[in-house]
Amino acid sequence: MRVTLFGASGLLGQDLVQELSGEQLTALSSKDGDLRDRARIRDVIRDSRPDWIILSAAYTDVDGCESNRDRAFAVNCEGAINVAQAAREARSRLLFLSTDYVFDGTKRSPYQTTDPRNPTSVYGESKARAEERLLELLPEVCIARTSWLFGHGGKCFPATILKLASTRPEISVVNDQRGSPTFTRDLASALVQLCRASARGIVHVTNSGDCTWYDFATEIVRSSKLPTVAKPVTTAEFPRPARRPAYSVLSPDSLHAYNIHMPEWQDALRRYLASAPAV
Repeated sequence: MRVTLFGASGLLGQDLVQELSGEQLTALSSKDGDLRDRARIRDVIRDSRPDWIILSAAYTDVDGCESNRDRAFAVNCEGAINVAQAAREARSRLLFLSTDYVFDGTKRSPYQTTDPRNPTSVYGESKARAEERLLELLPEVCIARTSWLFGHGGKCFPATILKLASTRPEISVVNDQRGSPTFTRDLASALVQLCRASARGIVHVTNSGDCTWYDFATEIVRSSKLPTVAKPVTTAEFPRPARRPAYSVLSPDSLHAYNIHMPEWQDALRRYLASAPAV
């Protein structure tokens, strides 16, 4: 399988490079292939002639997107369209990474792939618009929505908690946002399986189970045997520029339809911690 990967240096991209090590892989960082450069994207895809293009590159600074709307849309929406148009010309399949932020978080049961998009942040809006355009341009596109990513080789929630817990007796963590933590190593494996299964349409891909950020932090501290105490607080006590969905659990039904099953997030966290470098 020939694969062209955009976003190879990112948190997920690094694990995708490992997962695809046995394939004919063309791996590009944002420096190698700026999504905003239409001509460059077309050249890369024409020259690599991939069976699959995996687009995991994005402007993912959720708060930064609020003050940089033009950049968010240029990268996350127009950039994705550039890749889709080049994929159509090359007759390549496209797997696009999307997010739970396309939903408003008002639901209280897991979001299905058919639930209406209603983003409440610029980041979520840029990804939601990209989804809509890609489905128009490439009816066979596979859109993989995921959430709460953590992994090695970059910033993530467990790494932040471990760093704070090593120096503070108490940390405050939001307890009124619920989602599914997802280990990039597990996500990379599932995405490659989707490519091999010729998946199409929208698929929700997260580790199993759900929790709040406070629950997640408590499990990180407990598993690491640190003396720090996690204190639950509300989102209102920690205001951020971008509004976060209060509930963004994604139903696994669409993933199970391909007979792909993700481990529970607690199991994923244990494996992350076992392989994490010392703080």
